[in-house]
Amino acid sequence: MTLRDKILAGERIDFDEALSLYDMDFFELGELADAKRKALHGNKTYFNINRHINPTNKCADICKFCAYSANRKNPNEYTMTHDEIMNIVKDVESRGAKEVHIVSAHNPDTGLEWYLEIFKKIKDAYPHMHVKALTAAEVDFLAREYNKTYDEILDLMVLNGVDSMPGGGAEIFDEKVRDYICKGKVTSDQWLEIHRKWHERGKMSNVTMLFGHVEKREHRIDHMMRIRDLQDKTKGFNAFIPLVYQTENNYLKVTEFMTANEILKTMAISRIVLDNVPNIKAYWVTSTVSLALVAQEFGANDLDGTIEKESINSAAGAKSANGVNLEDFVALIKNSGFTPVERDSVYNEIKEW
Repeated sequence: MTLRDKILAGERIDFDEALSLYDMDFFELGELADAKRKALHGNKTYFNINRHINPTNKCADICKFCAYSANRKNPNEYTMTHDEIMNIVKDVESRGAKEVHIVSAHNPDTGLEWYLEIFKKIKDAYPHMHVKALTAAEVDFLAREYNKTYDEILDLMVLNGVDSMPGGGAEIFDEKVRDYICKGKVTSDQWLEIHRKWHERGKMSNVTMLFGHVEKREHRIDHMMRIRDLQDKTKGFNAFIPLVYQTENNYLKVTEFMTANEILKTMAISRIVLDNVPNIKAYWVTSTVSLALVAQEFGANDLDGTIEKESINSAAGAKSANGVNLEDFVALIKNSGFTPVERDSVYNEIKEW
């Protein structure tokens, strides 16, 4: 049986087979990923009406790939007040947002209670608003900073209204690469342990992979395999999100932006490898809207959402600072031949546009 036949038959592929997919004909690979996508989701492309809120950029860590945290590359330090955050939530809720996505730097000055209080305030004021907050890297930072276990931090998150966890902080799981790009941050094993514990509480999360910097193709496949292994045990990942590394204003000094061909191949391979993760998200913030639309034919069935405002990737050069207008977003999906379906944060369908 050829690898193509194996994939079409729905059989699981191993590491070496997955790596060899990078050498497959580009369009044949896309066709295989598209077949997987259609089998799972038909012609539907999911999105949600959401708002990213990045409350502070003061960070105890200096990751070489990061342009967001306040440092020599970005001297504009800020920390939002709770009133500022609540005003944003009030505004976006009045315009139909169903989710707030709260991720920020590892600020040693704000305090654990500062985080927990804002989650509770949002939930008390807007009980139906989905609060997606705190990456595993933030959970690890807070646990270390306040001498608490991961279990204690996760229980406090649940108690104060956090509904699901975003997938940030995963970067690349290979520890040698990790040691170079984000030394001192949560390890790969710790990241996976935090999400395992979150899933064991009956909660869902996403998982990311930052690629296009100093990692190799085999590191990406290793990353996917580790996700697949945990998903076999917990079934807790909603979506896999391949994040394209942004080249500006950071310390990695990678000058060549990854080719569209390599990005789409990676998207397609992730759809084929991650046979137990239901959704592959083409996060338009890092891939550009145009390429995310093409990725719909290379295995991706989700484009994230309208976002409205985004600070982390835009600091590194992404054209995402002001989000995308809802009507434009819907029209772009329709014009690319797919059916736009608004979803909630855990992929319950709300409306077909």
